Amino acid sequence: LGLPRGKVSLLNMAARRAASALVCLAVVAPLASAFTTPFTPISGLRQAAKSPLAGAHHRATAPLFAKSPIAARRTADKTNLKMAYEIDLKGKVAFIAGVADASGYGWAIAKQLANAGATIVVGTWPPVLTLFERGLKKGFGEDQELLDGSMMEIAKIYPLDAMFSSPEEVPAEIKENKRYAGLTGYDIKSCAAKVKEDFGKVDILVHSLANGPEVTRPLLETTRNGYLAASSASAYSMISLVSEFAPLMPEGGACVSLTYLASERVVPGYGGGMSSAKAQLESDTKVLAWEAGRKYGVRVNTISAGPLASRAAIAIKKGAPGERNYIDYCIDYNMANSPLPKPLFADDVGRAALALCSDLNGAVTGTCQYVDNGMHAMGLSLDSKNFAEYLDTQSGDPWDGWKPDVYKTKI
Repeated sequence: LGLPRGKVSLLNMAARRAASALVCLAVVAPLASAFTTPFTPISGLRQAAKSPLAGAHHRATAPLFAKSPIAARRTADKTNLKMAYEIDLKGKVAFIAGVADASGYGWAIAKQLANAGATIVVGTWPPVLTLFERGLKKGFGEDQELLDGSMMEIAKIYPLDAMFSSPEEVPAEIKENKRYAGLTGYDIKSCAAKVKEDFGKVDILVHSLANGPEVTRPLLETTRNGYLAASSASAYSMISLVSEFAPLMPEGGACVSLTYLASERVVPGYGGGMSSAKAQLESDTKVLAWEAGRKYGVRVNTISAGPLASRAAIAIKKGAPGERNYIDYCIDYNMANSPLPKPLFADDVGRAALALCSDLNGAVTGTCQYVDNGMHAMGLSLDSKNFAEYLDTQSGDPWDGWKPDVYKTKI
């Protein structure tokens, strides 16, 4: 062109930049079209999903994403949100092992599952079976009332002693014990067979079992038999239950157990090997999640629940007449030191279990979910006498909200 070499170089550079700009425009334009497509908010998905044209607008104006299988799945998931947060367990069978009254976590979990429409079946320790059936016949009042005002119905109660995995393990002294008189098939294997015969399947399995005959003894004074008994009843029973019930569970079924913070923190007074048993239970949860997940397609989780004044918890160390029980002090301690300084109710754990057993947590397995108002996160107790003098000198924000007696205003 007769131009100096320097000017030619400048022209070439300008041409390359112009070409790059055109390429960028060609790529960005479709993306801009896709990202500026009007979005239907979640609150409107219910109405949009009713239309046969639901999702058509997105497909027409976002060709870049319409070709992607992942995008198609996302579109389908958004359409399915028409049922968001409406947990429907109708047609599901839930077996809860370890229900004997209306005061514990097992009952609370059964109640929340029933609120969602599940058929409730329970396994009860034989020595208290008659007492529980009598109480159920009489009714447990508000403790039995569901959200719709009806009373929770238990489809069937099975005798269950989780210390025994098969009939061969039941010793003669148990068979001849008058507290077991007239009962058979209360081992885990036989119980599972009866449930299969009666209901054909189990969709949800709940382990609400724990027993330590020497729970009031320090670990240093716990006998071998007492330690092994705690492990057998509180930890191995979960392995046995999953082993026998998982074959009855459709793919996507859920298993949940109950553990306690003593598995990983020292809780003086919770002895007899029970802290060890809870640690075993949490470790087994991970392994069972792997094995049962791969073999049967079911999920296995555990809930670390805060202290509750249930019948079983009161029995750990019952106070003399007119005195408070050990569990009462544990509850006060938790409220004084937890991030959420408020009482923990059985229904709090029941709702957490409901969520874990539902499709909302369909990809969650092998976990320990804490339901204790955050107590598990704490490393220092502010209600200690060692802090009393220091706390008395502190006032204003944030200390007024940090003081251990703040929970008393929330009860």
